[in-house]
Amino acid sequence: MAVADYDFHLFDLDGTLVDAEWSYTRGVFDRVSDRLGRPFSDREAYVLWHGLGGARGDTLRDLGIDPDAFWPAFHAEEDPDARAEATYLHDDAARLLDRVDDTGGPTGLVTHCQRFLAEPVLDRLDLSDRFDAVVCCTDETGWKPDPDPIELAMTDLDVNPQSDRGYYVGDGESDVSAAWNAGLDAVHVERVGHEDRGRCVLGDRRVSRLDELLAGG
Repeated sequence: MAVADYDFHLFDLDGTLVDAEWSYTRGVFDRVSDRLGRPFSDREAYVLWHGLGGARGDTLRDLGIDPDAFWPAFHAEEDPDARAEATYLHDDAARLLDRVDDTGGPTGLVTHCQRFLAEPVLDRLDLSDRFDAVVCCTDETGWKPDPDPIELAMTDLDVNPQSDRGYYVGDGESDVSAAWNAGLDAVHVERVGHEDRGRCVLGDRRVSRLDELLAGG
């Protein structure tokens, strides 16, 4: 599969198109530790940030942490400006987005990153105009792997997987499942490596760099 074969394009954000410097991530977890009275090791912070253990709620519970306590503390300690300053666009993602622009077809973003964080990141990296629809998951929109947020993006793009061919690219298991649940082809980009993840994530296409999608295979 190659992007030129598709009528529309959907992407995850964090871990797929962009990533944050580790110093920012470590600082956030240090401050969350102070709020919760529970330290996070580098490995725990890394696994939670990248969702390496699958659904983060399950990972938190396995660590003995109530997700309902963790997420308000986590979001309270995230600074939109600092997050945007620490975030960079992967070079392979930049090349893919350039080709998507050349190929044509509506392009959307479906992310668990909250809007108060996503918008400054998109603005700073000059990505805001690259997407015709942006869906930031909430309790109202639903959360991946539920198909609802992807279906909402498709509605905004005025496309239908029954008549238009589309795909969704993400770096996590929930991204692949969400794509399949919404009737789309699923692309998994492995940014951290199978050994570090501890499992192999399946997909219609599995790549280590997004510019592998510039040609079929």
